[in-house]
Amino acid sequence: MKFLKKVSAVVGIAVMASAMVFAGGSKDSGSAKKSNLIYIITPSHANPFFKTEADVAAAKAQSLGYSVKTVSHDDSAEKQAELFETAIADKAAAIICDNAGADATVAAVKKAKSAGIPTFLIDREINESGVAVAQIVANNYQGAKAIAEVFVEAMGEKGKYAELLGKDSDTNAHVRSQAFHEVIDAYDGLVMVAQQTANWEQTEAYEKMETILKSNPDIKGVVCGNDTMAVGAIAAIKSAGLKGIAVIGVDGSDDAAAEIKQGTMTGTALQQAARISEMAVEQADFFIKNGKAQVSQEKQLVDCIAITKENVNRLSAFNFK
Repeated sequence: MKFLKKVSAVVGIAVMASAMVFAGGSKDSGSAKKSNLIYIITPSHANPFFKTEADVAAAKAQSLGYSVKTVSHDDSAEKQAELFETAIADKAAAIICDNAGADATVAAVKKAKSAGIPTFLIDREINESGVAVAQIVANNYQGAKAIAEVFVEAMGEKGKYAELLGKDSDTNAHVRSQAFHEVIDAYDGLVMVAQQTANWEQTEAYEKMETILKSNPDIKGVVCGNDTMAVGAIAAIKSAGLKGIAVIGVDGSDDAAAEIKQGTMTGTALQQAARISEMAVEQADFFIKNGKAQVSQEKQLVDCIAITKENVNRLSAFNFK
């Protein structure tokens, strides 16, 4: 009987030891989530704005000692969901994301949060608060209004104009258009004769503008939701042999700066993409090290800067110096 008691005691100790090892392994797995890897997920890098976001965020993260994976969802919510799953599987320390849809992104960010991975959104908002640690975005409303005022002045407060809209699933497209119209619609002499969606794309903007010009060869202005579409519209205007048409955009790209210098574009509203990307990485670093948000407000607005021929020489790579 004594022997059996000793055996039972040994078995009990072994079981307890195994349980402790499992618990320790579980704890270690949780700790592994606090890795040295930061995922940077953006739309296509073919767009210089999104490439700048990714490049600046990666450089900042690496300067702080992190390893980085930069990937693109190409504005596909399904692909974005897969990339979030991969980031979770890789036990990323944090995710920096310029998202693929205000509604479609919520589930992916929630899943990352449940896995203990904080998400820091840049450029585009999502339609839910308390899911991401931070949503750091350009003040699109303020920027669009500022450049719309430049447009009104360039138009002499009268004339026909067209509008090219961004992607419908992107909150920014709606905010910018609303801000444009809050300024422009106050002038009875300004008449919108065409409004088309070009989905932020240069080629699509060229094609839509080409069609608009055939029906409205007497338009005097074009308002565009971003610079990529503005550049496409300008190419169509040049191809049609037209001059003196006021064109505005939003972003602050080098391509827009070149057109402004040539006198073929009136102005743009600079979204400070480089600054926003750096802010996101700095706040991710703080959260990783301290387990809490650096800034109490989840939604953080960074003002845009109206760029015209007077100050365009200070613009380079989405930085205003």
